[in-house]
Amino acid sequence: MDGPIVACVPNFSEGVDVACVRAIVSAMRVEGVRLLDWSMDSDHNRSVVTVAGPPAAVVESAVRAAGAAARLIDLTRQTGVHPRIGAADVIPFVPVSGISLDRCAVMARQAGAEIWKRYEIPVYFYEAAAARPDRANLEDVRRGQFEELREAAKSQPKRRPDVGGPGLHPTAGACAVGARKFLVAYNLYFDTKDVSLVRAIAKEVRASSGGLKGVKALGVLAHGRAQLTMNVTDLQATPVSKVYAQVCRLAARHKTEPMEAEVIGLLPQIAYEQESEWMRLLNGFDPATKVLERRLEAPQDWPED
Repeated sequence: MDGPIVACVPNFSEGVDVACVRAIVSAMRVEGVRLLDWSMDSDHNRSVVTVAGPPAAVVESAVRAAGAAARLIDLTRQTGVHPRIGAADVIPFVPVSGISLDRCAVMARQAGAEIWKRYEIPVYFYEAAAARPDRANLEDVRRGQFEELREAAKSQPKRRPDVGGPGLHPTAGACAVGARKFLVAYNLYFDTKDVSLVRAIAKEVRASSGGLKGVKALGVLAHGRAQLTMNVTDLQATPVSKVYAQVCRLAARHKTEPMEAEVIGLLPQIAYEQESEWMRLLNGFDPATKVLERRLEAPQDWPED
């Protein structure tokens, strides 16, 4: 692809209804935008899509995604183990080549304004696009989830959206729209159903509790097993191999061990550690389809609506 390339990795609050997710993905089809990956998780009740292309086309694709999700997902009926505030829960823009993170933040602001204008879905800006320092961390924006935020946004000025509102959309909630660097969404499954053990590991490994820089972690029950679900957000300071080694040390103290792993979405080339221990736990990992830079050269076909 010529010119600047930006990726967008929207997360939707639906991971069970295949027809629903296919329709959302199909709605994102815009000239020049390539579909790189989409996946669903029934326990988290969440789907993740990765697209990439020229900046203006990717913004349009993201805005259409928010509208389709609002039409098809009703948060008043939706449950899952993953925190969420919106049908199109988070929409991050990620620089790939020929574009800066600051420019991606401008794109996020443009997308947020258009999402409110077209669909009356309020928007919170986060990470590099944050309009205020207390919204840089997504966890702070999403505190209390949809059920709490829909009341707090109306009664507490500090919880009101950056665009639109003050109340949330009655069924689609709000979108968190941001700009960030590449991250790896990495899940580990353990040889136990005892979620308390994995929550203890999550507390020790995540940055907010004094653990590893750039690591966000939760312990949940998924697919009948205890799962450590993580976002590794600073791959230069903390490669995934370092995270895995620390998790194994902590797990041994709790007399458990990781048995299987998965990556949600794509890996950037910088995170692809072919001979590493952590990658050996990934079942059926194919770099041709799971490494972002390689997927750009051979994108997926768009699904029919």
